[in-house]
Amino acid sequence: MTEVLLSAGVVEYEDTGGDGPVVVLLHGVAMDGSLWRHVVGELRSGFRCVVPTLPLGGHRRPMRPDADLSVLGVARIVAEFLDALELQDVTLVMSDWGGAQALVADGRDRRIGKLVITSCEAFDNFPPGLPGGNLYAAAKVPGGLMAAFALLKLTPMRRLPVTWGWMTKRPVPQEVMDAWFRPLWSSREIRRDLRTYVLGVPPKAELLRWAEALRTFDRPALVVWAAEDKVMPPEHGRRLAGLLPQGRLVEVADSYTLIPEDQPVVLAAHIRAFLEGDGGA
Repeated sequence: MTEVLLSAGVVEYEDTGGDGPVVVLLHGVAMDGSLWRHVVGELRSGFRCVVPTLPLGGHRRPMRPDADLSVLGVARIVAEFLDALELQDVTLVMSDWGGAQALVADGRDRRIGKLVITSCEAFDNFPPGLPGGNLYAAAKVPGGLMAAFALLKLTPMRRLPVTWGWMTKRPVPQEVMDAWFRPLWSSREIRRDLRTYVLGVPPKAELLRWAEALRTFDRPALVVWAAEDKVMPPEHGRRLAGLLPQGRLVEVADSYTLIPEDQPVVLAAHIRAFLEGDGGA
């Protein structure tokens, strides 16, 4: 892990290096950059993959107590991260977390040359579906996040629809998920950061305004959605592709929300084909 000091705190990241086009891959809540381990394995030949761990609960370094960790605040952290590393013309790839809409609406997308949106929060689906609603309810109660994630030490609890059961069709390896949750198990400050994020969702009207702002993103964009997604409605993928002036949609079979876990080779092939200029595999 490498790290960079930003205004909100220290952000850790992995960087495969090299002279190839830069691909920045972003994860969602209560996980870290290892979500992309298989996709990076497929892409590192020919591309420089940069994978930050965002302050969404799977991070190991707490943010400053006064850091803005709302959805928009985390989007600004992403923009500052790109600035700090002086990355230009990047392909920004995201899964689960819907921050692309906030980045564009806030005018923080100048370093993004291409955009890849895989199954994620969109429109007013924040926090998303049953898992998101469960997380929001836990965050509203003192000690709720500690209790909720303590239950996830029990492997069977991880496959419930209200936790992670609808996030992947196949269980995430236990050791990977343990690493995602360990900061939340051990650190009050990390739980504070996650709670700030979960409770920092703006009103529905603002979320819908962000989505509409995607009409101004005039660069190539690929939307990759899980055809069987139970948390992020497939219709949202179609709508996002329709909003993006150069948007293209592909749907991936035999996958739930976390396509990087369920279908990493298929996803990597779509990304590689998109980056090499034929719009998608």
